[in-house]
Amino acid sequence: MLLIDASPEGVVASFWAAALCLPGFLALQFFAWSQTGVPSGGFGRALAAELIGYVAAWAGFALLSLPMAESQGRRADWPRFIAAWNWANAVQYLVLLALTLPAVLGLPELLAGGLWLAAFGYALWLEWFVTKGALRLPGGTAVLFVALDVMLNIFIRGFVTRLGSAG
Repeated sequence: MLLIDASPEGVVASFWAAALCLPGFLALQFFAWSQTGVPSGGFGRALAAELIGYVAAWAGFALLSLPMAESQGRRADWPRFIAAWNWANAVQYLVLLALTLPAVLGLPELLAGGLWLAAFGYALWLEWFVTKGALRLPGGTAVLFVALDVMLNIFIRGFVTRLGSAG
């Protein structure tokens, strides 16, 4: 956390992580579509829906986490948290890509599923670790922030799926 720039400029700059992660997000989506096929709404509609969901999830968690931080008396720590969370997402995407690529290259399904589960578990742990450290929260309270992010992503995933499919 010592290397995280918690100044207003540093927090704004940390949102560049979303732009850096976009190619990884798209690669993961294209990998998924190579296995399941493009949604019934077609490539353009599905891609637009995915991009809308990407932005909504990234910005949505940042906005929803502020009142949660305030409720824990951690408003002053929130800028450091958001900057750290943004950069941690870049690490998460790298791990997800590294552990998903073998499946795309033909790794047996059971092993590929195990790698994906390991990547997902690591992503959850990393988010918890960053939340706990940046907001100076007990572990159990940090879990609530991770749960918010997971629930928000589940909600947005459902919306994106409907939006990307044919009417």
